[in-house]
Amino acid sequence: MTSIENNVQNASERLMQGAIDEDDARVSNQKDNIGVKNDTVWHNIDANQALEVLETSRKGISRREASRRLSVFGPNSLSSVEKMPKWKLFLIQFKSPLIAVLIVCGIITIALDHLIDAAAIFLVLLLNAIIGYYQESKADQAVEALASLSSPTCRVIRDGKRFEIEAADLVPGDITLLESGDRVPADIRLLDTSRLRVDESMLTGESNDVQKHTDPVEEDASLGDRKCITFSGTMVTSGRGRGVVVATGSDTELGEISSLVNNSNGKTPLQQIMQRTEKGISIGVIIVAVFVFIAGTVINDDMTNSFLSAVSLVVASMPEALPIVLTVAMALGISRMAKRNAIVRTLPAVETLGSTTVIGSDKTGTLTQNRMTVERLSLGAGDPFSVEESKEDRLGSDATTRLHAMLKAAALTNEAYRNISAEGDVSYSGDAVDVAMMRIADDLGAVSDEDRKTETKLETAYEPEHAYSMTIKPNREGGFTQYVKGAPDKLAMMSETMDNGQGNAVPIDADAIHHVYEQMGKDGLRVIGVASRQIDEDQDLATYRKPRELHFLGLEGMLDPPRSGVREAIELCIGVGIEVKMITGDHPTTAAAIGERLGLQQTDNVLTGREMSEMSDEVLKARLRETSIAARVSPQDKLRIVEVLQDQGEVVAVTGDGVNDAPALKSASVGIAMGESGTDVAREASDVVLTDDNFVTLTHAVRQGRITFKAIRGSAFFLLSTAVAAMIAVGVNVIAEMPLLFLPLQMLWINFVTNGVQDVALGFEPGSGDELDYKPRKNTEGLLSSALWARTAICGLWMAMCILVMFRLEIDQGVDVISARTMALTLLVLFNFFMSMSARSETVMIFRLNPLRNKFLLIASIVALLIHAIAMYIPGIAAVLGMAPLALWQWGLCMAIGLSVLILSEGDKFIRARLAARGYGARTGMYAAVHQARRKIAGMIRS
Repeated sequence: MTSIENNVQNASERLMQGAIDEDDARVSNQKDNIGVKNDTVWHNIDANQALEVLETSRKGISRREASRRLSVFGPNSLSSVEKMPKWKLFLIQFKSPLIAVLIVCGIITIALDHLIDAAAIFLVLLLNAIIGYYQESKADQAVEALASLSSPTCRVIRDGKRFEIEAADLVPGDITLLESGDRVPADIRLLDTSRLRVDESMLTGESNDVQKHTDPVEEDASLGDRKCITFSGTMVTSGRGRGVVVATGSDTELGEISSLVNNSNGKTPLQQIMQRTEKGISIGVIIVAVFVFIAGTVINDDMTNSFLSAVSLVVASMPEALPIVLTVAMALGISRMAKRNAIVRTLPAVETLGSTTVIGSDKTGTLTQNRMTVERLSLGAGDPFSVEESKEDRLGSDATTRLHAMLKAAALTNEAYRNISAEGDVSYSGDAVDVAMMRIADDLGAVSDEDRKTETKLETAYEPEHAYSMTIKPNREGGFTQYVKGAPDKLAMMSETMDNGQGNAVPIDADAIHHVYEQMGKDGLRVIGVASRQIDEDQDLATYRKPRELHFLGLEGMLDPPRSGVREAIELCIGVGIEVKMITGDHPTTAAAIGERLGLQQTDNVLTGREMSEMSDEVLKARLRETSIAARVSPQDKLRIVEVLQDQGEVVAVTGDGVNDAPALKSASVGIAMGESGTDVAREASDVVLTDDNFVTLTHAVRQGRITFKAIRGSAFFLLSTAVAAMIAVGVNVIAEMPLLFLPLQMLWINFVTNGVQDVALGFEPGSGDELDYKPRKNTEGLLSSALWARTAICGLWMAMCILVMFRLEIDQGVDVISARTMALTLLVLFNFFMSMSARSETVMIFRLNPLRNKFLLIASIVALLIHAIAMYIPGIAAVLGMAPLALWQWGLCMAIGLSVLILSEGDKFIRARLAARGYGARTGMYAAVHQARRKIAGMIRS
C-alpha cells in the first residue's frame, strides 16, 4: 500500500500549503483509515472485518464517495516508467569506448582523404547502433503486455444498485461481481462464492484451477493458498462470486509484478565481457599511441612521422571488425536455433545460453506436459498398480470389471466436457482433475455412449467445504446409481463397505484406505476416492443428497507427468556442470515427486516461499546449495532466487510461461519463455522463446550458444593477435629510429580488405560436436581464455619480431623504403592468413579440422591474398597504397616466414594437450613446457 500512503501524504502537504480546501482535507484524513495500513493482511481477516476497514458495506459505496476515493487512490491501471526519447536511445548506442575510438579512426580516415574506408568504418558504427537501438526499444513491451491484462469493464454495486463501469474507475471499497469468463479487475476479498473457480496459473504456475471460498487463511499463506482472494488479471473459469476491492492499480499483485519488471535490467555475460574488453583495448591502444607519439618526437625529432606512426598504431590495433563478428556469429546462432524450435529475441542471448551455469526451470508445461493424467489406481484399499498394467490385461477379467466400475463412477460425477471435432478427434476441457478422470475412463473403455447420455436426476457440485461431488443417474436394472468422488478420507466416512481386492464387499477399513492414500500421496500424486451406491426405484432421491452407506470402489492417483526426454536432458546438463533447479508455485510434495522422477540432484529438502520470507540472503544462498527445488514461491521469491544466484557469480537461465515468471525472466542472464502455453507478458520479458515448450530444446540451445561463443572467441583471438603484432612492430619501429614501418592507409587496407573478411568468416565456424562435453567457462575468464591470451602474446611478439627484422634487413641491404614496406605488409597479410586457420579451434589441431566445413573462411582467406597480390601489380592502386610489386622469391620468403606462426600456434596446442593428458593442468602451453624442462634440469643438477 506504499503508493496509497504517498498519495495521502502528498494530499496532506498540499493542505499545509493552502492548495486544497477544508472539504478535501477531511476526505484525505478519512482515507488514512481506508485500507492504507501496512499491517492489513486481507486474506487473514474475516470478510465483514474487511468491509469495516474499508468503510463500506455489501450495498457498496456511493458514487460520490467513489469519485473522492478515485482522486486519492488514483486510477486502477498499472503505472509505467517514462520512456526514453527515441533520438536519445539511438545516440546512447555510441557511448562505448571502442565506438569512440572507431569514430576517431573514421575522422582520421576522412582527413587522409580515403573516403571509401571512412564510409566502411561509419557503416559498421551505424549497423551496430541500429541493432542496439532495436534491442533496447523492445524492453518496454513486457510492461505493455502486462497492462493488456487489465479488464476494460467490470460490474459493481454502488448505492445498492448494479452498474457496469470502466475498470480504471474501480476503487478500494467497491463491491464487484464476478462470473465465469470474467477477467478479475482488481485484488478482491471475496464475500460470497458459488462454485467459483479461478485460473491463477499466470501468477502461481499451478495447472489446476483454484476453488475459491470466503474463509480467512493463515497470515503467511503463499499466493496460491490465499483462496479467499481473487487477483487482478486472473480468469474466472466457472461459478460466481461477490467481493470487496482491497487493492487497485500498482498496489495489486499484478501491479507489484509490473514494478519488478520495470526495475529488472540484468546484463548478459557477453555484454559484461565486451564492456571490459572494449574499455581495456581502448585504454591500452590510446596509452601506447601517446607513448609512440611522444617517444618518436623526442628520439627522432620528427613530429609529423611520429604522428603518422601513432595513427598507424591506432588503426592497426583497433579491432574494427569485432562488432560485425559478434553480429554475424549471433545472427547465425539465431538461425540455427530457430531450426531447433528456439526463437531468439535478443542477440546476446545466443551466447549467454552457452555460458549458463544454472537453469531455473518452471515445472508446469516445461518439465511436465501440463496435462493432469491418472497414473496409478487402487481397487478398494488394494496395492496400487499403474495404468500401463491395466492396459496390458494383467489384472484378469474380474478385476478389470471392477476397475471399469470405478472409472465409470468417476467419469459420471464429472464436470469436464468432451469435445468432438468434425474429423472425429476427441478433446477435453474443464477442471484438470475431472478431465484426467474422464480421459482414463474413455481410454480404457469404461463408459459407453449410452452411459454418457443418461439423464442426471440429482447432483451436488464439488465445494471445498464438502470435499466431494455427487450425481444420481438411472441404471439399467430399473433403479438408480449414486456416484461419488472426492477426498478419500471423506468418502471413507460416508462408506459402509469396500472392495477387498478380491471382488467381495467387506466392512469399510478407513485405516487401510488412509494407508494406501498416503502411500500414493508420497509419490506426489493427487489422490481421489471413488464410491457408489445402488438406490431402489421407489426411493425419494432428495433424501440421498448427502451421500451415506456407500460402497468404496477405490482410488485414482494423478499427476502432471514429465515430458519425454526431459530426464535425459537434465542428466546431460548436470553432467557438463550446469545445475538445474525447479522453481515452481506448485505444492512441495508434488514438486519433489516430479523432481525425483526427472533426476534432479537434491529433492528431499524442498525450499518453500514461506521459508524464504524468514531468511537473509546469506542463509538463502546456503539453502540453494542444499536443494534443487523451490516450491510454493511467489513472483518476488523467484526474482530473489535469481538475484541471489547471480550474486554468487552464476550465469542464470530462467524458463517460465506465466505473468508470475516475468520479473525473473527479465532479470535473469537469459530469460526463456514458452511459445505454446506462455503468456504475452512472459514472451515479451524473455530473450528466447521455445516454440515447442520443451526443456529438451533448451539443451540444444545451450549447445548452439557454446558454438557461437567459440566462433566469437576464435575471431577475437585472430583480431587481437594480429593487432598485438602490429602494435609492437609500430611501437618498436619508432623507438628504433627506422623509417616509418606502415602508413595509416596501409593499416586500413590490412584491416578492411585483407583480414576484414577473414575475421567475419571465422564467425561461420560450425560446432565440432563436443560442445556439451565440458563444463561452462568461468565468468572471470573474459573474451579470451588464459591459454589464448598467452598464445596471443607469444604469436603477436613473434610476428612483430619477424616483421621488424625483415624490414630492417631490407633497409640495411639498400632496398628502397616502399619495397621494404611492401615486404613487411605482405608478411603481415600472410601471418593473418595462417592465423585465421589456427583460430578455427582453441584446442583442436588444424590437420584434424576439415577445411571444407567452413568454406566461407577458406574462400575468404584465398581471396584476401589474391586481392593483396593484384593490388601491388596495378600501378594506380599500388601508388595510392604505397606498395611496389614483389618478385616470386620474395613471395616465397614471406610465405615461409608466415608459415612459422602457424607452427608456433599449433605447437602451443600440441604441448597443452600433452601436458593436460599428463595432469599438468595448473600450468599450460609454452610456459608449462619451460617449467617442466626447468624441473628436469634442476633434477639432473641435484643428481
